[in-house]
Amino acid sequence: MTESSAPSNASAATPPTPPATPVPPATPEDVRRVACVGAGVIGGGWVAHFLARGYDVTAWDPAPDAGTRLRRLVDAAWPALEQLGLAADASTDRLTTTATLEEAVSEAQFVQESAPEKLDLKRELLAELDALTPAGVVIASSTSGYPMTDMQAEAGTPGRLVVGHPFNPPYLIPLVEVVGGERTDPAAVRWASRFYEAAGKSVITMDREVPGFIANRLQEALWREALHMVANGEATVGDIDLSITEGPGLRWAIMGPMLTFALAGGEGGMAHMLDHFGPSLKSPWTRLEAPELDRALYDAVVTGCDDAADGRAIADLVAERDRGVIAVLRATGRLRQDGAA
Repeated sequence: MTESSAPSNASAATPPTPPATPVPPATPEDVRRVACVGAGVIGGGWVAHFLARGYDVTAWDPAPDAGTRLRRLVDAAWPALEQLGLAADASTDRLTTTATLEEAVSEAQFVQESAPEKLDLKRELLAELDALTPAGVVIASSTSGYPMTDMQAEAGTPGRLVVGHPFNPPYLIPLVEVVGGERTDPAAVRWASRFYEAAGKSVITMDREVPGFIANRLQEALWREALHMVANGEATVGDIDLSITEGPGLRWAIMGPMLTFALAGGEGGMAHMLDHFGPSLKSPWTRLEAPELDRALYDAVVTGCDDAADGRAIADLVAERDRGVIAVLRATGRLRQDGAA
């Protein structure tokens, strides 16, 4: 979906009466047809991923040129997916774009919603998807921050609605975070986690809702500190990026920040690290409150990124990023023999 997109209101049907415990019509491992609703960067990335894993994909987006843009996105992602390793029956010919939302989900065995991050839009669209999708089929939202409890408020059968939060681009980054809302059936969460694993994803199944989930909260802390340093003239955009790519980012590609810090404690591990560096937690090293995003900071960040791009087009940067991520995955042994991360 584009930012101006709105639900189609293709159906005014009364939502079906919810069963006591929704039962998906297929096991996670037997799913063959996936519907992707929204064909922007995230939705299109999901389309590319599912096609590469050998699924039949139906896609819908209300934008007039959505089909053309989606095909371009899939074509751009395909070389990276070929390097990762395609499923034996993978083909871009298995993609069908539909004129209506109802057509997209009428035979779906799993639905991935990737509409813009607008709560009212999410609520309305998920309620419409719930009314149109076959009974018992799990519907997942790609939301990057909204709790499912807030999004499922208008759905007739909220028990089958879950969050399946990917990382951009979904066809390349393995992580997906799965969590339900207060009215989600725990069986739907378990089903979705199994499905994503069968589809080649690395899954974190969360047992409670956390605003921003896990990875986004960690990213956000780093992002806010970076903005403060730019705003205060303490570092340039280039300095900040280099500090990660040539510093902790190299370690994080192998193990996360917790184990990385544990190694800083030597043979004493995390306990020694905390004893030694714990007092520095009181030092003014971070400022988690977001800085004011005024015009000066906005321009500094945008200009800094333009300088860092050094004339390279977005498409060139995407291809460079994809090659780099694949190289890291391969170098760290995280590509399975079938090519899936």
